[in-house]
Amino acid sequence: MKIKFRLEYLIGISLGSFLLLVNILLFLDTRWFYSILVLSLAIISSQFWFDFFKENKRQQQMEEYFLEFIRSLVETVKGGISIPAAILNISDKDYGPLTPNVRKLSSQIRLGIPIHGALITFANNTQNKVIKRSVAIIIEAEESGGNIEDVLEAVTDSVVQVKRVGEERKASTFSQIVQGYIIFFVFIGIMLLLQVKLFPTLLEFSGELAGGLGGASFASAGDLNLDAIFLALIIIQGLFAGLMIGKFSEGSIRYGIKHSLVLIISALLLITTIKGGLL
Repeated sequence: MKIKFRLEYLIGISLGSFLLLVNILLFLDTRWFYSILVLSLAIISSQFWFDFFKENKRQQQMEEYFLEFIRSLVETVKGGISIPAAILNISDKDYGPLTPNVRKLSSQIRLGIPIHGALITFANNTQNKVIKRSVAIIIEAEESGGNIEDVLEAVTDSVVQVKRVGEERKASTFSQIVQGYIIFFVFIGIMLLLQVKLFPTLLEFSGELAGGLGGASFASAGDLNLDAIFLALIIIQGLFAGLMIGKFSEGSIRYGIKHSLVLIISALLLITTIKGGLL
């Protein structure tokens, strides 16, 4: 999946950069500096991520319309028409985001390009694994002399089954997604409680105790940058929790990126707002 830079990206970059400039000029020495910094960086990169998620959504829609395309092809082939002629007959229908690819396929057939080569180009242009696999099965079955009607129906049933399994998985894992978010924010709450309340109190108490006893303070453990360690733990937790949520709910780690972004950005905003800084 390739995301190319577009002029629309300048909108988010400009807004985020303006907010970043205002933040440096007006909030540099305030506790809100890091919160606004995280927000401005999120806005700068937002257009890229929106397109990434939009492309994921488009790929899912292409799979749905591919089913409609195959069903139309089956009905036409059953009338005794060859696959190339059937494709030409059904190419005028609306197939959503798949329409440009279908029109290109029909144009290649009209130009006399062999059907196998045209189908392979069609599948590659969609950049969709389900469509590529289905087209490969159709080509292999036709080359082996199988009944093309049965093959097309089998491909349709296979794609429908894959979609149904994905929807059932998404429905069954919804509660786990909610639990994943709840567990992550509980984890953040515990980390913040340790950093803001517990550890400062323990270090202060250890210093007073060591001073009263005339010995060395074990508060020197504070030399370890616990804030940096906790921040790294939260980011790592958010990253992998989001990826696993995407894997369980959508069947692909790629779809977990949006969950990881939501978790990490929410965590950073929460930390910087409560603590007034990252560290």
